[in-house]
Amino acid sequence: MEELTGSDPFVFLGMTVALFGLGAFLTGEAIAQTWRSPWQLVAYALLLAGGDRFLQFALFDAELLAPLGYLLDVLVLLAIAWASWRLTLARLMVVQYPWLYERSGLFTWRARA
Repeated sequence: MEELTGSDPFVFLGMTVALFGLGAFLTGEAIAQTWRSPWQLVAYALLLAGGDRFLQFALFDAELLAPLGYLLDVLVLLAIAWASWRLTLARLMVVQYPWLYERSGLFTWRARA
């Protein structure tokens, strides 16, 4: 795992999944609340992963320029941000347009019959 991420697995879980994952979750929520495109999540995930890589390097002596580690960070953070975006969007559609839509799942909504 260390060869793939460029850092210790516990550092990856703590920094990328927990700390920066919370930032990605809040980012996805903010983008959904302002009705912006999910493509913006890609840019924010790239920036968050860069910050994550730097803090892993500065605090835990991880490898800074680990391309696979950076790519894995981006993918994990993008998945968290997208899930948050979709959750928030489904909630907003049902709350703001209750006469049109009803909740059909965690990430989805459907037209009222």
